[in-house]
Amino acid sequence: MPHAYPFLSTEQKKELSDIAKKIVAPGKGILAADESTGSVAKRFQGINAENTEENRRLYRQLLFTADDRVAPCIGGVIFFHETLYQKTDDGKLFPQLIRERGQVVGIKVDKGVMPLAGTDGETTTQGLDGLYERCAQYKKDGADFAKWRCVLKITENTPSELAIMENANVLARYASICQMVRHHGIVPIVEPEILPDGDHDLQRTQYVTEKVLAAVYKALSDHHVYLEGTLLKPNMVTAGHSCTRKYSAQEVAMATVTALRRTVPPAVPGVTFLSGGQSEEQASINLNAINQCPLGRPWALTFSYGRALQASALKAWGGKKENGKACQEEYIKRALNNNLASQGKYVSSGDKGAAGGESLYVANHAY
Repeated sequence: MPHAYPFLSTEQKKELSDIAKKIVAPGKGILAADESTGSVAKRFQGINAENTEENRRLYRQLLFTADDRVAPCIGGVIFFHETLYQKTDDGKLFPQLIRERGQVVGIKVDKGVMPLAGTDGETTTQGLDGLYERCAQYKKDGADFAKWRCVLKITENTPSELAIMENANVLARYASICQMVRHHGIVPIVEPEILPDGDHDLQRTQYVTEKVLAAVYKALSDHHVYLEGTLLKPNMVTAGHSCTRKYSAQEVAMATVTALRRTVPPAVPGVTFLSGGQSEEQASINLNAINQCPLGRPWALTFSYGRALQASALKAWGGKKENGKACQEEYIKRALNNNLASQGKYVSSGDKGAAGGESLYVANHAY
């Protein structure tokens, strides 16, 4: 039998696992600032701000330069391609700024979902062509981890076996390419998102989540992916958005941790949940309950939030320069709440911020 991971040296494996552990150090999670230009357009529309490259730069600069109170909260920041090459007002490249603050720079590398032929409206994710070269360039330009999102839907007929297998294999191919990049590789975040659309109950989401994660980890094993140098970005196990029954945070936590325990190897250093359209406050409450769950949890269980860290900040900013401080205060507040939630220490005060209690659900969310 050949050795496991024959393509990675001991030094490469150590570097990959060190990066992954740094991102999910106790109390830390990820700021997902990798919304595509189209997604930003929708967000800016909601606050009557013009979607220009300069406005996108100004807004992200506010998040990236928030004061030192965020230092214990954010381990990594995911960039969109454009953002990786933008600079602060005084000419410093954003990746340099992030690294100087002790955070790890990440990059979204997939090229969006596309229809999967032979299925009932299901999708796969494109972007594998030229991925090795792109990752090598991103590594050179300061990125140490990457993110790739696959999307599955729950309906009467889906997800199909075909969609589950195809998306698992795409995620595994992406992950193995990331780790193979010369000069010590890039840590892949594996994101198989099961959308919250639908009226299915909690048990159905749990069942599907387990099937999907089991397939993903089988594919990662088949593709010789070094699990200690990866992170998982899954959905929390919640009922469909239109489900009439409401479940408690404790029920969501038990279903989520049970699904992970059945499928995710303890070798994986961390699970960084997406917020999946939950309100900012609900995303913190559920993450906190997950970290208080009485079941054993061998991984760091933390956050990789976009909307659930930014909705109130964006609203407070409103596209106006004079609101910069207010924007940063809202972002810092959410970051601190999730720092506590990732340690099971968050107590909701009922102070929901500018958008804290608003549902952030978007049907068929693409970005």
